[in-house]
Amino acid sequence: MKIGVLLAGSGVYDGSEIQEAVFTLLAIAECGATAICIAPNEEQYHVVNHLTGEEMPEKRNVLIESARIARGNVSDLATATTDDFDALVIPGGFGAAKNLNQWAISGPEGAINADVKRLILAMVKAKKPIAGLCMGPTVIAKALEGEDINASLTVGSTEEASPYDIQGISEGMNNIGAMTAMATVEEVIVDHTNRIVTAPCYMMDASIQEVRENIAMAIIELINLANNPEEES
Repeated sequence: MKIGVLLAGSGVYDGSEIQEAVFTLLAIAECGATAICIAPNEEQYHVVNHLTGEEMPEKRNVLIESARIARGNVSDLATATTDDFDALVIPGGFGAAKNLNQWAISGPEGAINADVKRLILAMVKAKKPIAGLCMGPTVIAKALEGEDINASLTVGSTEEASPYDIQGISEGMNNIGAMTAMATVEEVIVDHTNRIVTAPCYMMDASIQEVRENIAMAIIELINLANNPEEES
């Protein structure tokens, strides 16, 4: 089984969350599947000094930065099609909400990368499963906006501690057609009808071990969907 991993750079504040991305690759390998990393070949929104949190006066390319995580084995998203994968995973990090879409900049009104939208829509219409981790569900919600596909998605729970505005992000996703659900870092949401798995990961105030387990759970559910193409509820 081949699983696409859509990266958005390297580093939580301006790219893919590195731990989430690595745990995703590890979970895929542990399930006996093959990860295929892809990323947009474009300039990232900005570059952040991860020590100080300040923006840096330089430019970096999303594909080149994603190669840091993929050990160089990453392809241009523009060439990716549904024929390449049995399933797709979108790790989180601010890069998902800056470089894949611009939720971190403009909320639900922000733009989405055209190739990101194209691939997600094609996967959903081909009934090939997708997993969104952390802020990844906002990318899925934005890609499905206006398509009359009301996906059940989660970015976390308001019932437990979070460093982010779970309620506000959830409401924004609802406003563009999603049906959000609350889930803790010990849970994942599986939308069997649309074949989408979402997990909160570092959207919650979670330990590295909890995030690793949350991602492993999500990948298992993703592979279960891929192995059961007729499954619906």
